[in-house]
Amino acid sequence: MLDNLQQRIILKARPSAQRLAIGFMALVLLSLLGLDTWQSWTARTQALRVAQTDTSNLARSLAQHAESTVQEADVVLADLTERVRADGTAPEQLARLHRLMQGRTHDLTQLHGLFIYDKDGRWLVSSNDVDPQGANNADREYFQFHRFNRDAAVHIGPVIRSRTNNQLVIPVSRRIDGPDGAFAGVALATLDLEFFNRFYQSFDLDRQGVIVLALGNGTILARRPFEEHVIGTSLARGRVFSEMLPNQPDGSGMMPSMIDGVSRLFSYKALGKYPLVVEAAQSKEAIYATWYANLMRSAAFILVVGAALSVFGVALIRQIRHGQLTEAKLRNAHAALEILAMQDALTGLANRRQLDAALPHEIGRARRNGKALGLIMIDVDHFKRFNDLYGHPEGDQCLASVGRAVLDCVGRSSDLVVRYGGEELLLVLPESDWHGTWLVAEKVLHAVRNLGIPHAGNDGGVVTVSAGLHVWLPGAGEPHPQDLIQAADQALYAAKSQGRNRLHPSLPQHLAKAEETA
Repeated sequence: MLDNLQQRIILKARPSAQRLAIGFMALVLLSLLGLDTWQSWTARTQALRVAQTDTSNLARSLAQHAESTVQEADVVLADLTERVRADGTAPEQLARLHRLMQGRTHDLTQLHGLFIYDKDGRWLVSSNDVDPQGANNADREYFQFHRFNRDAAVHIGPVIRSRTNNQLVIPVSRRIDGPDGAFAGVALATLDLEFFNRFYQSFDLDRQGVIVLALGNGTILARRPFEEHVIGTSLARGRVFSEMLPNQPDGSGMMPSMIDGVSRLFSYKALGKYPLVVEAAQSKEAIYATWYANLMRSAAFILVVGAALSVFGVALIRQIRHGQLTEAKLRNAHAALEILAMQDALTGLANRRQLDAALPHEIGRARRNGKALGLIMIDVDHFKRFNDLYGHPEGDQCLASVGRAVLDCVGRSSDLVVRYGGEELLLVLPESDWHGTWLVAEKVLHAVRNLGIPHAGNDGGVVTVSAGLHVWLPGAGEPHPQDLIQAADQALYAAKSQGRNRLHPSLPQHLAKAEETA
């Protein structure tokens, strides 16, 4: 009878245990799904933010290039206009102007040619060796503009074909007035469209990336990729020109292209001095390519984990009486997750969580044993420039290489190398005095330099690091983890402010040197 009672109790307890196991599996799976969803959304937002920064920086650079290109031509036109007004158009003056115009065209690679026309559009003088017979440019848009507008400012017109050699050029012109203020002609500089095409092709964009140079009214002057039928079309009805540009001179937005319908992140910048607008764009597909690949891997991982949890749950339900064995497995799995949580995924170094656990322990041990405790804060010099120049994937590879180099510079199992944040690394060196800490820091600086990672934005042309040192010594007061880290970080700031690619201690330099030679 007692056996029957025990059996009934077990049978009654089984559904409760099964519900508990199923509930546990569902909770774990939902937690993984929630965490993965949050991480995926964060990564997607970060990818968009990085792309927006890149395209905005590119748009600003392109705007500076366009403004300096037009300004150089404008300066030449202003000089020619003034010479015509002052000296007239006598044959000897036209001969001098011809020589001057040829010299300017030779010096400025963006110039296709320089021209001066009289009030009827006839060619008075140009930078050509030989002008076309009987040519007249009174029908050109820029000529008509100046004929009926007294504005002396420079005028930039839509792309035209040169009557000299049939090349596509951008006309930049100024009005010439006679002594009585009446219209006397036009001074013209033509910018070679191929000059802009070559420059825009030099940028590393994705296969659907776009660069556009347009007039303020939306007329396209130059575009990468170059398609001749697109030149001269208007973007005035697009979102950038119709909605965004009237409200602010620069900005960004994700939108489909009016030209080919491809969805891109556009960043635009209006020039302050001339009626021009530049746009730089990355395709939505390229921006999210890496994120999408990671999402697929995460989804596959979740499926594998879900299947594994299902198998594990079935085994758990069948083996419900073997609770101790199941508990041991769960403890092992938890320990494995803790190990993963203590490690930085990119560099393989310890992360902040591991630092928060280890540093108080090392401080306590140093106090009990009366031993020194050294800290070195390291920062990769001009790392933002590195990312801007080479891209974030190369930046990640650079950080991983630097992390391995730093890790190779410590030789004791008790030494801890932590990725503290971004491009900052922290070394915790138990029982290391000033001399030992200094030697390790020097070794780190040499090791990183010897990697020879190219860095055009850094002095010396290779990746370097700066280091700040701090050592807690017995009898130096009650140490607090954040105080020790802050002291090393302040020393790092001093190293960077003194020129980077160097180390700096948290105590006066002469004391550090004394420790080094002791």
